Amino acid sequence: MTTHKVGIIMNGVTGRMGTNQHLIRSIKAIIDQGGVRLNDSEVIMPDPILIGRSESKLAALAARVGVKRYSTDLDAALADAGNQIYFDSTLTGQRPTGVRKAIAAKKHIYCEKPTATTSKEALALYDEVTAAGLKNGVVQDKLWLPGLVKLKWLIDQGFFGKILSVRGEFGYWVFTGEHEKLQRPSWNYRKEEDGGIIVDMICHWQYVIQNLFGDIKSLTCLGATHIPTRWDEAGKPYKCTADDAAYATFELKNGTILHFNSSWATRVDRDDLLTLHVDGTHGTAVAGLRDCKAQAMAATPRCVWNPDIDSPIKYRDGWTRVPDQGVYDNAFKVQWELFLRHVVKNEPFPWSLKEGAKGVQLAELSLASWAERKWVDVPSL
Repeated sequence: MTTHKVGIIMNGVTGRMGTNQHLIRSIKAIIDQGGVRLNDSEVIMPDPILIGRSESKLAALAARVGVKRYSTDLDAALADAGNQIYFDSTLTGQRPTGVRKAIAAKKHIYCEKPTATTSKEALALYDEVTAAGLKNGVVQDKLWLPGLVKLKWLIDQGFFGKILSVRGEFGYWVFTGEHEKLQRPSWNYRKEEDGGIIVDMICHWQYVIQNLFGDIKSLTCLGATHIPTRWDEAGKPYKCTADDAAYATFELKNGTILHFNSSWATRVDRDDLLTLHVDGTHGTAVAGLRDCKAQAMAATPRCVWNPDIDSPIKYRDGWTRVPDQGVYDNAFKVQWELFLRHVVKNEPFPWSLKEGAKGVQLAELSLASWAERKWVDVPSL
């Protein structure tokens, strides 16, 4: 068995997302399963080094996960020829600095989103890494959520006929921190620290929409800061300067209309924290994070408006659960395995930093639409 050992610089993994999704559920899980099997005679084995500012946090995390290598010296890690990949999950505003250092050190680049605070810089990063001849990618994890995989399967089967519209509902109640433990860091609600749900979530909606439904032609977006005051990690109140909700409508080039509500100030009365309701001429489906249910034309009830009597139709009974098509692995881990195969064997990986720039662009245009209170066109990058 030939083992391709791949050193991975993991910068910023002491944060919640970096620790849980990228380190524990992705890279450590890949190590524990014996690597990424390419064929009967080859396997890729990740060799992570954890990078951050706090040596004590890094040491504790490394001991907890069973990773041997950690350091506060990014430059030294970049100078090590054994480290082939640079992964960045630091704060968005810090990301271009680390990425450019890694490009100069000839490392392949894999980034969390948003890849930068502006689409101009995000696209510049793509241009620079491409000019350097390095492989690159951006995290677009939701494409591998089981519910969305099942939805994509329905689309590919022609289940919907012509897709007419999509309604996306995302969000949950994030406690203010006054009396309860925080679920999200306080910087999420400070615009000056690159917070806000538009910057955070519209990047996701961009790649979900593009990969499932088509290219976006134009949009309108209304943001809101519903909760004006929250309490930080030290229990001190602060003014929220970033949006905690966004109400966006997208028109696609193929004519489909999509509306996405995103909110950290809503209580959940639906099947999941994220649901996509897709209406087509031949059928409708509702996908969540893990499940998907569908109703074909032949199963569609004949509804008649009559508010004076209780409905004779049990609407929820007319849906069929879309069956599992196999075993669904962690979405972040699936994309990590694809990127490792891309680096080692040059297998296709279309989710480049250019795709990340498209997400940043859509967030920028959404903020502009809100500020100018108008529809805006989405130019091609």
